[in-house]
Amino acid sequence: MSAEVKHWHVTYNDIHNLIRRCTPKISAEFNPDLLVAIGGGGFFPARVMRTFLREQTTNKTLQIQAIGLSLYEPVEGTTVEQLGEEVVRTQWLGPNSGELLLGKRVLIVDEVDDTRKTLGYALFELQKDVELEAARCPESEREALLGATKFGIFVVHNKKKPKLVELPAGVPYYSGEEVGNIWVEYPWEASNIEEHDRLAAAERSGTNP
Repeated sequence: MSAEVKHWHVTYNDIHNLIRRCTPKISAEFNPDLLVAIGGGGFFPARVMRTFLREQTTNKTLQIQAIGLSLYEPVEGTTVEQLGEEVVRTQWLGPNSGELLLGKRVLIVDEVDDTRKTLGYALFELQKDVELEAARCPESEREALLGATKFGIFVVHNKKKPKLVELPAGVPYYSGEEVGNIWVEYPWEASNIEEHDRLAAAERSGTNP
């Protein structure tokens, strides 16, 4: 990774509060039935969002399902990661994923929207699973079930940069915060959380970390 890339450390509290502020809008406009977290960055945001969504809609159990996708690869000889060329599927919802999703309002959750390659892959593959499942349903029910199936996206941070994938019209998109083309350092990636939080505080105060 280039030494010129700016690093921006965010804390668990930062992320918690960004999600808290976004959730009423997501609840009012999209009201998801199911959260699909993209691992590993989507796990913590999805769990926090579930807490706030349940405060808004007490009648929902709001399951969290997980998929594993990777677009990052290690730089040889270092602990640094860089963007890879293609999305690698490491975990999926199982052979009956379409059955799980069909007829639901599904919110896909990840920590950052960088190139949008991973998010685009997740959305299009989950939509394919739904279409395959719908094809197995009685024709009299198919149209209604497909019409009831909706996908939305939430990311904690959206990088303001050109994307490699364009989302289909009508897919709601929510972000906790818009950031520049920087390298966001998340707390779950830190081996020393006290040092991570110290750097975050120094960056916000404008002092030399």
